[in-house]
Amino acid sequence: MAGPAADPEAQLLSFQRFRALSKPRLAYGYGSRSLSQLREREFGRLAGTVYLDHAGATLFPQSQLTSFTKDLMENVYGNPHSQNITSKLTYDTVEQVRYRILAHFHTTLDDYSVIFTSGSTAALKLVAESFPWVSCPGSSGSRFCYLTDNHTSVVGMRKILAARGITSTPVRPEDLCLVEERDEMGSHLSCQPSHLFCYPAQSNFSGSKYPLSWIQDIKCGRMSPVNLPGKWFVLLDAASYASTSPLDLSTHQADFVPISFYKIFGFPTGLGALLVNNRVAPLLKKGYFGGGTAAAYLAGSDFYVPRSSVSERFEDGTISFLDVVALKHGFDILEHLTGGMENIKQHTFTLAQYTYAMLSSLHYHNGAPVVRIYSDSEFSSPDVQGPIINFNVLDDKGFIIGYSQVDKMASLYNIHLRTGCFCNTGACQRHLGLSDNMIKKYFEAGHVCGDHIDLIDGHPTGSVRISFGYMSTVEDAEAFLKFIKAISLHSSGGQPVSKARTGEPGAKSTEDKAQDEHAITNSHCLSSEEDDHADSRSWNNSHPLHPPLREASSTWQSPVEEPEGGLNRDPELPVVTKICLYPIKSCAAFEVTKWPIGNQGLLYDRSWMIVNHNGVCLNQKQEPRLCLIRPSIDLQEGRMVIKAEGMEPIEVPLEEASGRAQIYQSKVCADRVNTFDCGEEISKWLSKFFGRPCHLIRQSSNFQRNAKKKHGKDQLSSITASLSLVNEAQYLLINTSSVMELQKQLNTSDENGKKEFTMEDLNSRFRANIIMNGTRAFEEERWDEVSIGSLHFQVVGPCHRCQMICIDQNTGQRNQDVFQKLSESRERKVNFGVYLMHTSFESSAPRFLSVGSQVLPVVKEDVECQSSPAAQRHQGRTS
Repeated sequence: MAGPAADPEAQLLSFQRFRALSKPRLAYGYGSRSLSQLREREFGRLAGTVYLDHAGATLFPQSQLTSFTKDLMENVYGNPHSQNITSKLTYDTVEQVRYRILAHFHTTLDDYSVIFTSGSTAALKLVAESFPWVSCPGSSGSRFCYLTDNHTSVVGMRKILAARGITSTPVRPEDLCLVEERDEMGSHLSCQPSHLFCYPAQSNFSGSKYPLSWIQDIKCGRMSPVNLPGKWFVLLDAASYASTSPLDLSTHQADFVPISFYKIFGFPTGLGALLVNNRVAPLLKKGYFGGGTAAAYLAGSDFYVPRSSVSERFEDGTISFLDVVALKHGFDILEHLTGGMENIKQHTFTLAQYTYAMLSSLHYHNGAPVVRIYSDSEFSSPDVQGPIINFNVLDDKGFIIGYSQVDKMASLYNIHLRTGCFCNTGACQRHLGLSDNMIKKYFEAGHVCGDHIDLIDGHPTGSVRISFGYMSTVEDAEAFLKFIKAISLHSSGGQPVSKARTGEPGAKSTEDKAQDEHAITNSHCLSSEEDDHADSRSWNNSHPLHPPLREASSTWQSPVEEPEGGLNRDPELPVVTKICLYPIKSCAAFEVTKWPIGNQGLLYDRSWMIVNHNGVCLNQKQEPRLCLIRPSIDLQEGRMVIKAEGMEPIEVPLEEASGRAQIYQSKVCADRVNTFDCGEEISKWLSKFFGRPCHLIRQSSNFQRNAKKKHGKDQLSSITASLSLVNEAQYLLINTSSVMELQKQLNTSDENGKKEFTMEDLNSRFRANIIMNGTRAFEEERWDEVSIGSLHFQVVGPCHRCQMICIDQNTGQRNQDVFQKLSESRERKVNFGVYLMHTSFESSAPRFLSVGSQVLPVVKEDVECQSSPAAQRHQGRTS
């Protein structure tokens, strides 16, 4: 029988009108970025489709996949547990992504560690297995408390804990109690347990956002899930929240934060992470250990030492490293398309608020509502409500239309939504009024999670959920509302009418309809300018041991200048024959005859480096043409000039710009370094030369990276050596006698054919800072200390060589002979040259390293072989 007749003039309020009437005006889109063009360009596959299941999985843009696949086609990513070049690239890229993840959540490695998992579910399971639970007799043990409005994966943690004798307690939101002061009743007990409380930042059922202030309130004792003695820790399930909202972990410092990346980017799937507060990380206990997590272990006895890094200790086996690489492209594209998560939050909430208001205003002619919405908010603010609407459709008599029927109807309109209980039985029970006995009864009747049994005895077993994503449009919302009106028409035999409620947008008089609709503005466009004025103090701040620019003189490079100590030289002692610095890491040498010493080594040595589009440092093993980039430094003019064949020279200022620059966190030899981008101009220059996106970055002057202490070197304990972007030490010294020995072996070998290696060629391959003319090959490896002129250095060990010595520094061509011959002659150690660290200066006066300065070594006491007689005679001067 047909229902009551509908009002033929009933119309929904237009979206433009809704925005115009809203105070404050609601945001829509992304400023000057055209949303319609974004949809057409990036999501053309959605043409004719209304996708409204972004809480289940959002969609990836085409450019993200294109960028990722291009990356895979141009680079070889090996297993990060291996030591070859391709594996090193993978490892470095993975580390860069860790930095990017933490930056996305407004924190750093100083506060949080990133453990990659297969998803948020695996992250939750990891916490359940490794949390420091205490099982004490009675009620004095650890307690696991969780909000009833939690995902199945959180509730499922209790099964692991039950096997360990840990009590689990579900807590309703309204049952969280305020505590005026911390309960100290158990402070006298010997067993002081740790408790864990888990709650979602955003309900995946209704989109309601729970206060992030709960984190600190519970940790400090102002709020308590249950009244128990002990220490509370908080797990914040951010999987749903982080998909459309910014999360600031610098302010809301939860102990554990599980996330799933496909909910943010759409791709890759099967990859999540657990963000662990570093203050809590040492408390975690691990049972099983898999590949890559052990520093050492024995197969035949119970001996196992975990790796020190939290990430490496808990990432069992090989992580899904190609998916991790894909994350970098996800972050890049999302930022480019939207401008950031705050914009996404505002845009998606606007669509949800409009849809909520229109659904709420829909009524049948008899006044009955068309839908029943399940929510704890009135969609008043994006701070309390996410872009999720959960509801059931009603007929004109108030009976629920089963979600399975709604889903089938939606498919006819090519609308994609979600139905059921959404892996959140607690919220489903609460909002639908389902008792525990009813859930059990439904199961006995054959209903299981995810099936199509939507009504039992007239009661719903689930509901309908729609959710918006960053690429959703008002056309999606309007198509959905049109669909709801259509199925309501079928259910009642008439047309539903819009019934505006007082106090909501739409409750205005009809005269308001005459007002003009406002166009979308660019109010969210942001711009930033770099300050072109250099800070005149930056020279002294970054290099306190050398003079300011105005005192610099190009005569330092004059070959006719008398070297330091030249008047009293001992002709039997070795001298410095060449000094080289490498301003840009892995690029060509800049040879000088006299150069100032900074607190990190030779002034400006390896102060810059070139990184790829992932922020990973390029080296000659990956890009041999780096040796063709030839930088030179003019101290008097305060500039670095960079040249390359086929390119116009380009200049980079030596002074750090005082304006804002993009900050990078990168890695050098497993050390985190803070750097800044040197600008778009040099980036374009490098990208053109290499044929792929590149950036020039420079180590920040306010960042200090200290050299690692060497075991067994008691002398180093008093030296705190600051490093630039070098690998291991401030200086590298090689001996021409050692080079000549290698040259002789290479040029007399039948394996080389017609290839003749010159001294100049070999010297350049070893990329030393200091080259001296020693009297014996490899005598430098027996040194403990060395003085060069008036400067004193500690020898910190040999340089272990890699395949970079196979690259001709003049052509970029590879030749394996040098590495192979060195390996043969040095008993497979492949050592060549020694690392030096300068000891502390006795005064703040400028110091210089000069060609012609005498080299006075101190031989190690435990080495039987003696150095030259001249060196022995002079050892007393430096000992």
